Amino acid sequence: MRSVVSPDGLAIATYEFGAPEHPTVVAVHGFASGAILNWYLSGWVRYLLRADFHVILLDQRGHGASDKPRDPDFYVMRKLVSDVVAVLDAYRVDTAHYVGYSLGARVGWQAALDLPDRIDRAVLGGIPVGDPLTRFRLDEARAFIADGTEITDAPTRAYLTMAKGVPGNDLEALVALVEGMRGGQQPDPANPPGQPILFATGVEDRIIDGSRSLAASAPRGSFFEIPGRHHFNAPTSRAFRDAAVAFLTQQ
Repeated sequence: MRSVVSPDGLAIATYEFGAPEHPTVVAVHGFASGAILNWYLSGWVRYLLRADFHVILLDQRGHGASDKPRDPDFYVMRKLVSDVVAVLDAYRVDTAHYVGYSLGARVGWQAALDLPDRIDRAVLGGIPVGDPLTRFRLDEARAFIADGTEITDAPTRAYLTMAKGVPGNDLEALVALVEGMRGGQQPDPANPPGQPILFATGVEDRIIDGSRSLAASAPRGSFFEIPGRHHFNAPTSRAFRDAAVAFLTQQ
């Protein structure tokens, strides 16, 4: 593990695999997950190394071994994208392929827009259209963290239950992330990135129609249905890994 300092002074944990002279894939995990859980333990790193990629993982701010501020101002989209830039710069990578899931895919959409010379193609898994955090009940989440008050809103309860199950998660930091990202830059079909992008979403994921609309809007977009998977178990799909590697190795 190597820490990279973000432009606003946070320590961002990174993990490197493979030979630096090979093409680089930077992989960015989803909400309440982490680099090792999302990409290493699920087999992604092994698949990418077999395809002769240099792989860089990062724990997004608020996650894993990275710093976890509890101030929402640390979690606006431009700061999450700036962490990706800082990591690429620290490893002296000029151009990379990007792989992101859920929150990491939303960051990847914006990174592809902002960094057309740094991100040359991307795999965006489980990406919703618009802002999926508008339904998250910040008041119920904070009451639960403070004194265990029962969460009545089903989506909020599902996200916090998932977050609690990952060792090392700081629920206050994750709720700050939700607040910081709400109302900010979101994937918009009216303004898609121009790079080749593979969109992939589980057939049992309720956001699949929105993901399809993003793929259809992208001038060089394609779409892959992840068979038999919903939002939370799609990253472990072998079919998803196979489709992503095939896409990333295209000339």
